Amino acid sequence: MSQALTLARPYARAAFAIAREDGKFAPWSDALAFSARVAADPRVSALLSNPQLGRGDAVALLAPEAAGDAYGRFLGLLAESQRLQQLPEIAGLYEQLRADAENVVKATVTSAAELSAEELEKIKAALGRRFGRGVEVTTAVDASLIGGAVIDAGDVVIDGSLKGKLSRLQTALAH
Repeated sequence: MSQALTLARPYARAAFAIAREDGKFAPWSDALAFSARVAADPRVSALLSNPQLGRGDAVALLAPEAAGDAYGRFLGLLAESQRLQQLPEIAGLYEQLRADAENVVKATVTSAAELSAEELEKIKAALGRRFGRGVEVTTAVDASLIGGAVIDAGDVVIDGSLKGKLSRLQTALAH
């Protein structure tokens, strides 16, 4: 995984530089997300590794209809460098660069039950105070947590779930 990220990093930075220069962060995010989803499909991935697939065909397969010429040239460069399989990593790194530039933290809140809008706003406000930045929150439900929530904000994971607390208690009692 780390090798894939290392290979993807310069391409993500290049895509980010182009998007920043053109002032088009969102269209590049959408295009990269689309291309990453398509490239991650096992059938497409096998096709992309086929040496008989032409560069133009690969670009046509991966580029969304609304993508501009700059994005097509970017995909062409990836095809030429045989890096199309790294599109999921490139898209992820691009999103990290975009979030940093826009001074936003992206967090995922996984809870045992659906959170109300009020609870979600409280979590969002607390994360904003903790990180000193704007916060974009996505939610997920995992009943196995029993209660509470797990917040994943990049490098920071806050486990306030009952499952996590029980696991920590079990570890403490075992030692």
